[in-house]
Amino acid sequence: MLSWSLTFFIIAIIAGVLGFTGIAGAAAEIAQIIFFLFIVLLLISMVAGALRGRPPRV
Repeated sequence: MLSWSLTFFIIAIIAGVLGFTGIAGAAAEIAQIIFFLFIVLLLISMVAGALRGRPPRV
């Protein structure tokens, strides 16, 4: 999921440099949503792992 966020971020940068502001804004917004979704799922996963009592995998 983090790779998708990075992909949309790169698309936003390229579109912004080329002057496609509408596409750049949309791609940046998608990247931001996916990034925050990734963070939320990471936190939920960490809390669920802590409640189970298992040590985190490294």
